[in-house]
Amino acid sequence: MSPNRPPPAAAVLGCAGAALLPEERAFFAAANPFGLILFARNIQAPEAVRRLILDFRTLVGRPDAPVFIDQEGGRVQRLRPPHWPALPAPGLIGALAASDKAAAIEAASLLGQAIAASVAPIGVDVACAPMADVRAPDAHAHVIGDRAYASDPELVACLAAATEASLRAAGIATTPKHAPGHGRATLDSHHDLPHVSASLEELEADLAPFKAMTAAPIWMTAHIVYQALDPSAPATCSRLCLDWLRRETGYRGLIASDDLAMKALGGAVDERARAAMAAGCDFVLYCPGDIQGGAAAIDGAGPLAPDAVALWAAWTAQRPTPPADDPFALANRLWAMLEPAPNLSAQVLTRPHA
Repeated sequence: MSPNRPPPAAAVLGCAGAALLPEERAFFAAANPFGLILFARNIQAPEAVRRLILDFRTLVGRPDAPVFIDQEGGRVQRLRPPHWPALPAPGLIGALAASDKAAAIEAASLLGQAIAASVAPIGVDVACAPMADVRAPDAHAHVIGDRAYASDPELVACLAAATEASLRAAGIATTPKHAPGHGRATLDSHHDLPHVSASLEELEADLAPFKAMTAAPIWMTAHIVYQALDPSAPATCSRLCLDWLRRETGYRGLIASDDLAMKALGGAVDERARAAMAAGCDFVLYCPGDIQGGAAAIDGAGPLAPDAVALWAAWTAQRPTPPADDPFALANRLWAMLEPAPNLSAQVLTRPHA
């Protein structure tokens, strides 16, 4: 980042499709958001995604502008067959631990390697992974479910940390989520605002995975009200929650909001962004890809603070070069360690012909 150029806006935004529209090009060039986040609507063949990413970075004038993607495995993976391999849900890896914990740790590390090998060749450098949430038995059945490695905090810590470390070793920045833990929520924060009544001691137990991943460059917040911490605001917008999170874990990296467009949050987009930044987020995510909402997120978030600029620069300066691994070979090794999924065919684990 040029020392003479103003810092980017403290926002990571989505875009509408597989190529930037003329109005998006003008907006990104003028607004200079910190980064871009990709969804299924943005994904075609690998070369098309590479062009989209290069176009964005050229427009904002920063070759180190981060590009994010949700690529956890299982239900949440934006890069899918035939161009990328299917990856197992973290919950399948957690289930393996019941019979062979060492194999589960190896599988968790392989998952990180396979994610990195999938995202790095197209220019994505931030994986919105791993899941650090501890699954509770009475929680919402779908929003977390098999996205979580397990229901035991120490096992989640062990497996998530293995995935996180292998991603970073492959040069991919990580965003353990959703701090301080989404696993107890009985509502889906995409649609409603969950309230968690767990005691402070229970919430502290849920921090074990985050404590195991303090080397991660970025953590992502949860849009959840934790009544023992702050009954008046979700963690994303609560200074009490985020100060407690940093104090209890010793985390000194960047904190990103979850998507501001989610219905758990109230108020206009700029108000949501302002509240998240005031609470202690370093930048916000706004993912739908509409320019009006993106402009509002940037207006509310303001510029990226000097400390955040320095933290990202420090990560990019020491980031390892991604190895030239074959994601399909890694995925095949990983699936071989797990119970085969009934709907998995050999075709989804075979690289397509050019």
